[in-house]
Amino acid sequence: MLSNYLMVLKYVLLSMRPEQWIKNLFVFTALLFSKNLLNLSKDIEAITGFIIFCMITGGTYLINDLADLEKDKLHPVKSQRPIASGKLRKTTAIKMVILVCCLGLFLAFHMSFFFGIIGLAYFLLNIGYSLYLKSIVIIDVITIAAGFVLRVLGGAAVISVTASQWLVLCTILLALFLGFSKRRHELVLLEGDAAGHRSVLEHYSTYFLDQMISVVTASTVICYALYTMSRDTVEKLGTSKLIYTIPFVLYGIFRYLYLVHQKEKGGSPTEVMLTDKPIIINVSLWVITVIVFIHIKH
Repeated sequence: MLSNYLMVLKYVLLSMRPEQWIKNLFVFTALLFSKNLLNLSKDIEAITGFIIFCMITGGTYLINDLADLEKDKLHPVKSQRPIASGKLRKTTAIKMVILVCCLGLFLAFHMSFFFGIIGLAYFLLNIGYSLYLKSIVIIDVITIAAGFVLRVLGGAAVISVTASQWLVLCTILLALFLGFSKRRHELVLLEGDAAGHRSVLEHYSTYFLDQMISVVTASTVICYALYTMSRDTVEKLGTSKLIYTIPFVLYGIFRYLYLVHQKEKGGSPTEVMLTDKPIIINVSLWVITVIVFIHIKH
């Protein structure tokens, strides 16, 4: 009996896709780009916010798998997911959705009302995506980008700071870049079966996606560069040296484009972040450099 419960718990956890929770690191953006990183109480609040977002995110992945059950059965990879393969019953998944999401939202409102509102907005946005928005061309990727923005805003709310408009804009553009790159990978991977797996893909083409990727790529770099040189940024953070972190951003985007176009990767930004050593090293150096410039006295 115990082994059965443990097996169900394992499949529930797999369906919540913990490997995707790396996206919730965007919750720490406000903490990183403020002078609160060395404040232990703020660190604890940010970590708590991260855990809550992981709970809500996990619940939305369960909902997404339930909504896409029939389509996932036709996918070469997604058909192996617990719900699509039948290893996790639909009734069990529904019960876990109610438990995890309700608990996550309760804890979010307990942290602060504004953080709770953001958590609820994120949850509803993902419900809308799973049920309808994912089938509307361009809006599907914008919805994904909005989810990243809510993570950033949630991270700011939970530590009681105001998120920089520049960082919000950078987040939108970066998320669009990753989203359109993912659509391109899906289109290339599934070829003629693309529309059968994800109906919105019939409205995309590699040429069209390459055009949009080019736009958001340039915009992301320019926006981040302007942020580092902004007078408000320099005055708020007390340093003008963030401009020296631009090479890391450039390399990261160029490396990702290389993986998308030359290695036919990019279908899962999370997988790239966890497996591509140059990307991992580059992001680590960028974070360390930002911490040194903002948080360590010179």
